Amino acid sequence: MTGMADLEDGPMYVVTAAAGGRRTGCLVGFAAQCSIEPERHMVWLSKANLTYRVASRAAYLGVHLLGPGQRPLAELFGGRTGDDTDKFAEARWSAGPEGVPLLAGVPAWYVGRIESRTDGGDHVGHLLTPVASAVERGTRRGSVLTLADCLDITPGHPAG
Repeated sequence: MTGMADLEDGPMYVVTAAAGGRRTGCLVGFAAQCSIEPERHMVWLSKANLTYRVASRAAYLGVHLLGPGQRPLAELFGGRTGDDTDKFAEARWSAGPEGVPLLAGVPAWYVGRIESRTDGGDHVGHLLTPVASAVERGTRRGSVLTLADCLDITPGHPAG
């Protein structure tokens, strides 16, 4: 199918989750602020990947904006599956608020409390209320890794 989505070039994010003794993360292109007051964001996770399964048991998610030089992080979190790879063994990170894994060196991140989940087909939307955030000093508007930068990354989650 072609259409408007072929023209969009939005930012890419890494979403992280921790629950039941597991931590995981994945590359996400479907995310946006959806309310000003109260501030709310929606993040969509593919049902095919481990991050969705862990997030379904989590109360909080971490959402990380990637910079233009962070393609290796996008490849790690988008091109490999947490089913057989500990992505955090290959990335700099620390435990953040509520135990959510936070990636080091990203331009910005927030931790959001999951308010609700919405089934959207092959993805599930997680409505988040930010509870903590940070922006790297010197980060400028528009200096992000985009969908066009990542189109050739083959998803690492198992087919199915």
